[in-house]
Amino acid sequence: MAWSLSFRFLLTLHRQVASKTASKASLSPTRNSSSSPPKKYPSFVKIVEVGPRDGLQNEKTILPTSVKVDFINQLSSTGLRVIETTSFVNTTLVPQMRDNTLLFKSICKNDAISYPVLVPNMKGLQQALDAGVSEVAVFASASDAFSLRNVNCNASKALETVEAVTKEALARGLRVRGYVSCCLGCPYEGEIHPEKVAKIAERLYTTGCYEISLGDTIGVGTPSSMSRLLQEVVKYVPVANIAVHCHDTYGQALPNILTALEFGVSTVDSSVAGLGGCPFAEGATGNVATEDVVYMLDGLGIKTGVDLRKLVEISDYICYHLKRETASRAGKAIASRKKTQK
Repeated sequence: MAWSLSFRFLLTLHRQVASKTASKASLSPTRNSSSSPPKKYPSFVKIVEVGPRDGLQNEKTILPTSVKVDFINQLSSTGLRVIETTSFVNTTLVPQMRDNTLLFKSICKNDAISYPVLVPNMKGLQQALDAGVSEVAVFASASDAFSLRNVNCNASKALETVEAVTKEALARGLRVRGYVSCCLGCPYEGEIHPEKVAKIAERLYTTGCYEISLGDTIGVGTPSSMSRLLQEVVKYVPVANIAVHCHDTYGQALPNILTALEFGVSTVDSSVAGLGGCPFAEGATGNVATEDVVYMLDGLGIKTGVDLRKLVEISDYICYHLKRETASRAGKAIASRKKTQK
């Protein structure tokens, strides 16, 4: 009986303390108590916002150009350094990108921000050049089956095209970023061997891509598989030139990003509100939400230069126009707390 009373007293005390702590909590995460992050993590992480391109490409609601322009202009005010804006692809297959030229010419560009666009081939590159871009992104797949469904040729042939596009873009004075898709699994082939990804990444890097983004296109990766992948890729590409692009299908995106940070990777792709998916990978859910990534990094004391509160407001804006809810857990929590405080 005495033990029972003592236990009840401690339980009551714990609840009172927890209640007071919660009531005083701010919208910011609990930070690492030290003034700098643990040495195993980078001190700064560059966020590549892919919402306007990779995020919107798989959304069923086709947005007016004016809404997309406003979306990108708002993102430009958050402290982001890179915002992928659109793609010059087959718009019959990806109708959300039909306004690519008008969109790119209409956004208010900040000299401190890069606004890359995705191009799959020489035709797309020329359209991008005509629109006045200064940076493009190219992509290759680690899976033959995925490549056939995406660009209608096997991975080897597609990589040859990517190399030719990269060389031409560099010759025309553009910066080029490279993507490798299906790095941790393919919806058609299953497991992808890290050595295969590493060799593709090496070819993109040696061809002239300044950064190689490793994509978990269908979100099947785990910290273990991400670790195996990076152990192999860093043999061929400097870690400073590697980025990770994680989809959150199985809720593993943040753990996978944390694993990449432990390897020294300091560039992370993400999409505000967790928008996206892949039109050529059935079942793949959206990208990891930018709000969730920034919240986690803030909590680790890792600088991003990105304003989390502004991201949440922009998420509300774009989700309103898409008629959908945000997929960001941090975004939902912050928005809910703001409502209760009004």
